[in-house]
Amino acid sequence: MNDTQIGEIWLFFKEYLRKEDISNAAEAFVDLLADFNIKDKVLQGAVGFDPDLDTAIEYYLEDDSEEEYEEDYDEDDEY
Repeated sequence: MNDTQIGEIWLFFKEYLRKEDISNAAEAFVDLLADFNIKDKVLQGAVGFDPDLDTAIEYYLEDDSEEEYEEDYDEDDEY
């Protein structure tokens, strides 16, 4: 799946969601993509299709990079 397909799928389904559900649905969609091993680079490429999707992707990528930092930090910690 490429970044264009991600954006198009999201926009297709978003129109059927209630406004109060869009943010949670966007986060669930991005989590599902991550579960299917969609690369971070592809997710980053999907930024720009929709503000709600952008927020969910940026949150995921930020959280993912913090986890990588914590793992690196723990490995270097000799205490």
